[in-house]
Amino acid sequence: MSAPLYDAAYFGAGTSLLFALLLGAGFGWFLERAGLGSARKLAGQFYLTDLAVFKVMFSAILTAMLGAFWLSRLGVLDLSLVYVPGTWVLPQMAGGLVFGVGFVTAGLCPGTGCVAASSGRVDGLALIAGMLAGTLLFGEVFPLLDGFYRSTPLGNATLASLTGLPTGVVVCGVTALGLAGFAAAERVERVERRSGGAGPEA
Repeated sequence: MSAPLYDAAYFGAGTSLLFALLLGAGFGWFLERAGLGSARKLAGQFYLTDLAVFKVMFSAILTAMLGAFWLSRLGVLDLSLVYVPGTWVLPQMAGGLVFGVGFVTAGLCPGTGCVAASSGRVDGLALIAGMLAGTLLFGEVFPLLDGFYRSTPLGNATLASLTGLPTGVVVCGVTALGLAGFAAAERVERVERRSGGAGPEA
């Protein structure tokens, strides 16, 4: 039976941490090369003048999804052993709302905030400080939020389990949606450029 490499004991905890460090550094490097450490560039997402965030992140999602799917089909990876985070509908909707407001306000998300901070940008450093303060505050008030935090559970939900469709059909659908999204993003950016749409610089 195939499995994730760490669970299959192909390497130990030390090597696993080294791989995590290298992959994290590589991911951060590619985010910076894509310009996603700049709050001004990320703000273009909300003005529809620069949809690089959507294109870069959806490319990462499609790459991971297709890689996992085909590795599973080839017998290299056992998807049943891959950790899937649990789903709690209402608390995660609330968290998504807070995340969205913070993204719009700061122009950075946690990942791009780390990239900005590592590049020495003051706004990135401020965002990291705010995240740490928010994490500490959440830990302190968690007993008051525990009931809401554990409400509306769906378990380890996936699109395949929620829709009842075969995994291959879901993969094809998400891939088609991604390709259509890329095409739409390019069209929107061209329209905005032709119309002289004002970005965050205005």
